[in-house]
Amino acid sequence: MKLLIFAHTPPPHHGQSYMVQLMLNGFGGDQRKADSRDSGAPSRFGISCYHVNAQVSKELEDIGDFRIGKLFLLFGFCLQAIWCHFRYGVSTLYYIPAPGKYSALYRDWLVMFLCRPFFKHIILHWHAAGLAKWLETSVQIRARSITYARMKDADLSIVLSRYNRADAEKLLPVQIRVVSNGIPDPCPGFDAQILPRRRARVFARNKFVAGQTLSAEEVADAGGDPHIFKILYLAHCTREKGLFDSIQAVIRANKILAASKSPMSLQLLVAGNFVNDDERDEFDQILASPEGRKSITYLGFVSGVQKQDALRHADLFCFPTYYQNENQPVNLIEAMAFGLPILTTRWRSIPELFPPGYRCLVDIRSPDQITGALLASLTGETAEFFREIFLRQFNLEQHLSSLAEAFHSIESENVPVPPGAFATV
Repeated sequence: MKLLIFAHTPPPHHGQSYMVQLMLNGFGGDQRKADSRDSGAPSRFGISCYHVNAQVSKELEDIGDFRIGKLFLLFGFCLQAIWCHFRYGVSTLYYIPAPGKYSALYRDWLVMFLCRPFFKHIILHWHAAGLAKWLETSVQIRARSITYARMKDADLSIVLSRYNRADAEKLLPVQIRVVSNGIPDPCPGFDAQILPRRRARVFARNKFVAGQTLSAEEVADAGGDPHIFKILYLAHCTREKGLFDSIQAVIRANKILAASKSPMSLQLLVAGNFVNDDERDEFDQILASPEGRKSITYLGFVSGVQKQDALRHADLFCFPTYYQNENQPVNLIEAMAFGLPILTTRWRSIPELFPPGYRCLVDIRSPDQITGALLASLTGETAEFFREIFLRQFNLEQHLSSLAEAFHSIESENVPVPPGAFATV
């Protein structure tokens, strides 16, 4: 199968661009950049990729902003896609539809208008959630009809979860597949290098809660500071992603612990870039306050070894997001890989990441609920529980295999498609 991937890879770095990069690498890379002797050779999944890196924004702040220069860039990317069709005989177009934003929707119209006539098969991969509801509630009838005309009847729609099937169903694809995200194991030495410390810190906190004293050996095994419960926020630093709700909750929890004369305290480690100057100013004011200095440490943007260290040494991952287009956040999957307990929201597809009854799901915009969940987590779930979820459901090999199976399904002549309907898988 020859697949034209019309999607951008980092930079800017976010969950969607990262997953595109993993898919491209997993399927053998861009054949246009391959050595001429190997060009066109399929990967072990039977797929040859031809990549148009449709990057119209260089920074996170630019995403969603309209600029006339972006139109010229997009037009050029469309010409690249059409050229690949004729030059390499690529007949299948892979595309990631817009979230609920007008500028992104106009991009979809242009790409589908220019490129779709040249490709026999269309695959839509729904990384963002909420387009279906947005089309029904926030868009005029004319814009809705144009969207249907340009994007309906795709041969395959891939969604990340059951929740966002509605987005795909709205545009009447031939078939729908649910394929969760998956990432490479960031800590293959988990059992030997991370698990013993996590167990020691949970053991130490339970002794603190019981009013018992730790031995010097127990303190050392727990990293030297088991009395500090380290909470990691690792995401874009925005209000909608839950940064300020996390801050309020940690400060409140520390006041409760101090009032009860507990030997324990909470420290919020904030890692990520700010995309809004006003929010950065608000954060700096909180950080400069006595409560902020005591409760918050700002790490800035972290990657590579710094990011691994942050995930390795944290005790809990806090991500109370209500971001409009949130779907299946990759940062939660990364936290699971490190065996980190997770506190997050009942928002969009997120509850599907966890087993029924998971106790650290809170309502959106609810700092009080977050405070209660943080205090309850002091003696919470074990690292093995989260690590097992990652290994079982969100590993890269499973993700790539499921994607490849879905892609190849459109080549089969045996897919049952009743007239005027679509098959769901």
